[in-house]
Amino acid sequence: MSFASSESLVEYGSRRVIITITAIFCALLEIVDTTIVNVALKNMSGNLGATISEISWVITAYAIGNVIVMPMTSWLSQQFGRRNYFAASIIIFTVFSFLCGSATSVEQIIIYRLLQGMGGGALLVTSQTIITESYPPEDRAKATAIYGLGVIVGPTLGPPLGGYIVDNFSWPFIFYINIPIGIIAAILTIQFVRSPKYAEKTKAADVDWIGIFLLTISVGSLQYVLERGQEDDWFSNSTILILSIIAGFGLFFFIWRESTFRNPIVVFKVLKNKNLRIGVILSFVLGFGLYGSTYVIPLYTQQILGWTALQSGQLMIPAALATAFMMPLVGNMIKKGISQKYLLATGMMLFFCFCFSGYLILTPDTGRDAFFGMLLLRGVGLALLFIPITAVSLSTLKGQEIGQGASFTGLMRQLGGSFGIAIINTCMSIKNAEHRSNLVSHISTDNLNSMQRIKQTQNAFIVKGMNPDVALRSSYKILDFNVAKQSSVLSYMDVFLLLGLMFLIFVPIILIFLKSNKQQDPVDLSSAH
Repeated sequence: MSFASSESLVEYGSRRVIITITAIFCALLEIVDTTIVNVALKNMSGNLGATISEISWVITAYAIGNVIVMPMTSWLSQQFGRRNYFAASIIIFTVFSFLCGSATSVEQIIIYRLLQGMGGGALLVTSQTIITESYPPEDRAKATAIYGLGVIVGPTLGPPLGGYIVDNFSWPFIFYINIPIGIIAAILTIQFVRSPKYAEKTKAADVDWIGIFLLTISVGSLQYVLERGQEDDWFSNSTILILSIIAGFGLFFFIWRESTFRNPIVVFKVLKNKNLRIGVILSFVLGFGLYGSTYVIPLYTQQILGWTALQSGQLMIPAALATAFMMPLVGNMIKKGISQKYLLATGMMLFFCFCFSGYLILTPDTGRDAFFGMLLLRGVGLALLFIPITAVSLSTLKGQEIGQGASFTGLMRQLGGSFGIAIINTCMSIKNAEHRSNLVSHISTDNLNSMQRIKQTQNAFIVKGMNPDVALRSSYKILDFNVAKQSSVLSYMDVFLLLGLMFLIFVPIILIFLKSNKQQDPVDLSSAH
């Protein structure tokens, strides 16, 4: 798996601008599509004659396609040439975007989303390498900041964009919007993107087909369990139990296979690098917080506050702008020698403050203005996390190791998001039941306040013309609704607190165990992937 790197891939002038824009749009396409369908599920289920549970598979299938391909991206780039593989991935993504929009049954769209996800799996990791290698070593932090805009802002753009399209057009256009961008990106990739000169490819007879099979079934099964576990009641469901066993044994044998086979598709020995190991862990935590918060905030505003999907999505825009503003500044800080150690610790602390603010402000009727400050903290915190994590992960890798390392960090960020959403859903379900039980225990005929409230509500209904029995039943229904709403709010508060504590724990860990290296060697990506 070696290749030559005699030719520099650094670009200048308009050519570098074109390559950067092409790669960032490809990264945005891939990430936006992870969240854009969330707001269209109801419309899709009605149009395709499917239940919400069935149509939610369009999210699960896409995520499975992503995580299967991500670890193999470096190897596939070597086999086909990075430019060819990147262009082919864009074309696959674009073609199956069209087929998703044209699907006439739920089975069709699930299959098309799986294949669209496999096409998109390469876009994130390869976009990162293409952008970064186009800049000279002294500007690599700036390149990371540019790439980070897509990764951090992308999940935020999905819900408002999807809400606008669904409200003003129809759900197929959330897929059709990818087509013109994909066509232009593919043409520009073929015209401008260059590949490193690979010394050799793996012959068909030497391809690790067993490794590919083990990777597919293990990572695919794990992603299914994380996506569907809470809805299917986890291990009480036989499918979840069987797939969990397959994922566990599959990952074990996959790691063993790749550690012993002469031509592995995923090179685990690169994880011997201490900085990469730290970066992989931090990428997981970043994905947990990024995707977890992107999931839970719109869910709270729609479920509790009754906002539309578009309103919920628009709420996240100021945080995205804060991230976009901070990214270049953080890149310059690293370039000037400010230690990534302290930037990471500050980012973790700000993300904790964002979560703790959420814990404090959530009520059954929190106003829009209350979110501004906390989401600003989120935006700045994510900017302070993403660039230093990338710099720490790749700073001491060389040559082909960089592409392999980028694949690991990209995969762990994605899996962090999947674990985060799964744990958030489970936590909310458990906490909601606990809070409801606790609240109901305080409502009885012996509780004077409860009885007075029910009586007041009953009298209000009687004044409006209801008979006393119907008015009393309606009063109890309203009380039950309020209890359910309050218990949900309390469970959201718990989620924010737990999420914040996880980030707070990492502050001393980073300060103690991460070496302060103000003069990091430039990340040489001129021959990655």
